[in-house]
Amino acid sequence: MSYYDVYRKYKHFPLEDYLRKVTAADVERSLQKSCKSPLDFLTMLAPAAQSPHVLEEMAQRSKRLTEHNFGRVITLFTPLYLANICDNACVYCGFNCHNSIKRSKLTMEEVEQEGQAIRAEGIRHIIILTGESRRATPPEYLADCTRILKKYVDSICIEVYSLTEEEYRMLFQAGVDGFTMFQETYNEDLYPQLHPTGPKHDYRTRLDSPELACKAGYNTVNLGALLGLDDWRKETFLTGMHALYLIKKYPGTDCAVSLPRIRPCVGGGNYRPACNVKDIDIVQAITAYRNFLPRLAITMSTRETPDFRNHLIGLGVTKLSAGSVTEVGGHAHAPKTDGQFEISDQRNVEEMSQAIRKCGYQPVYKDWEPLRRNA
Repeated sequence: MSYYDVYRKYKHFPLEDYLRKVTAADVERSLQKSCKSPLDFLTMLAPAAQSPHVLEEMAQRSKRLTEHNFGRVITLFTPLYLANICDNACVYCGFNCHNSIKRSKLTMEEVEQEGQAIRAEGIRHIIILTGESRRATPPEYLADCTRILKKYVDSICIEVYSLTEEEYRMLFQAGVDGFTMFQETYNEDLYPQLHPTGPKHDYRTRLDSPELACKAGYNTVNLGALLGLDDWRKETFLTGMHALYLIKKYPGTDCAVSLPRIRPCVGGGNYRPACNVKDIDIVQAITAYRNFLPRLAITMSTRETPDFRNHLIGLGVTKLSAGSVTEVGGHAHAPKTDGQFEISDQRNVEEMSQAIRKCGYQPVYKDWEPLRRNA
């Protein structure tokens, strides 16, 4: 069994009809349950949950559950783009292989310099990213970069193209302990229209990748949908079901979700988001996640504005990025390329830390020593 079997169960479920019939009283009944079912999670995503008193109750419960399970802390991390060379033609992405943008790939010397710069910023958790091109950034290149960066940071997460289980295990042995991959959209019928050419065109390969990372022994696996490509309620529900599937099957792996909202990008062409995702929608999704899966880590990136991210502290978010750069390099030297998307929150690590403290929380640069489990 794979998550695809779970997905097929819900693919033809009349989500819209169900959500339309949910009342505020239905949401409150779901909130009262100590153990919530997938249907309760879907109920908390209904439009009725945006009634002011209901959403406030969801937020208060979310805050209590977050502090109970994670404490009053926010873990900080920063992204490091190793390359932006891509073989895919995703219609919404700045790295689209047909876009005329500056392309580059860091040398080992430049990777070393980036690691030193990130260390000086104080960050100990990073995520390394590339465009999705196996030919330009093969697994061996990623492993070499990881071994260099491990001299300067304590936790390395990858966000790259789909790998085999053996390749995930090889990177784990090199020092990678975390995995992030966004399905972009869980809508199997829409997916090929958004990803017309390239290896990423294969819906199933991408859908199965998080489970391969779990099998390879990764400590954390982070999921998400790019909000705006399809109805955000459907995407959030199916992401939650994916997380639940992995949590039950791989209890030794910590599961997390991100809520990236689509942003303008260089070379983005005429693509316009199919769904307008408002701030209140993000708040509802976060609090629904937290009430459904109390120990689920929730990440919010610098795609969102400083003011909005400040207001999310205490509502369920456990990880925030800081000092973000979406161009190749950018920590040690001026960026070498165009960015993948426009950043909304330009604050550096110290500015982000001050904002977290002002909210009554503690910024954490390193909150754990990765456990090297046998895969």
